[in-house]
Amino acid sequence: MRLNQNILLLGKKVVLVPYTSEHVPRYHEWMKSEELQRLTASEPLTLEQEYAMQRSWRDDPDKCTFIVLDAEKRQAQPGPSEESCMAGDVNLFLTDPGDPSLGEIEVMIAEPSCRGQGLGTEAVLMMLLYGVTRLGLTKFEAKIGQGNEPSIRMFRKLHFEQVAVSSVFQEVTLRLMMSEPERQWLLEQTSHVQEKPYREGTSEPC
Repeated sequence: MRLNQNILLLGKKVVLVPYTSEHVPRYHEWMKSEELQRLTASEPLTLEQEYAMQRSWRDDPDKCTFIVLDAEKRQAQPGPSEESCMAGDVNLFLTDPGDPSLGEIEVMIAEPSCRGQGLGTEAVLMMLLYGVTRLGLTKFEAKIGQGNEPSIRMFRKLHFEQVAVSSVFQEVTLRLMMSEPERQWLLEQTSHVQEKPYREGTSEPC
C-alpha cells in the first residue's frame, strides 16, 4: 500500500516504518525459520522472490504493512541502518471487497530477543489506530493458529472476541467491533503515538 510509504509511527516500545527493500534481507532470514513458517502459514521464498513480494505488497492497495522496529535498539544504535533494529512486522489486509470497513490484522515478532516484552501489543494497537483514523476501518479480524496461545491471549487482551474456529485450517478467528467506547479506549491507549514523515525519520538515530 503506497498510502503509508512515507509514514513513520513512533510509540514507546516500537517504531513502525514502511516495508522497504532495505528490510528484505533480514526478513528473508527470519522466514527461513520453520517455526515462523508454521505460525504464519508461509512457504519459504528465495531472496529474489522476497524482493518481488516486498514490491508487490508496496503496490497493492489492499495490503498495509509496517516493519516493527525495537525503539530501544533504535535509540541506542547510531547510524542510518534499520536492519539491526528490526523486530517483526504488522499487517492489515482489506480482504472483503464487499465490506471496505473490515480489515484483517496480523503481527509477527520474529526476533526471539524481542518477544515477551509487549512489542507485539503496542504494534497492534498502533496499527488499529492507523486503520481507524487513516483507512476508515470499523471492524477488525485476526486469524490465528490454534496452537499459538500467546497470540490468542494478546488479541483477547486487546478486546478481540473469538467468533469462529476452523478445524480444517486449525485456526481461530477473533473479531473487534470498533464501537464508540472501543474507539475511545483505543485513542486512550495510543495517545502517546506520534506520526512523522518517514524520510525525515530515517535520518534519526536507528
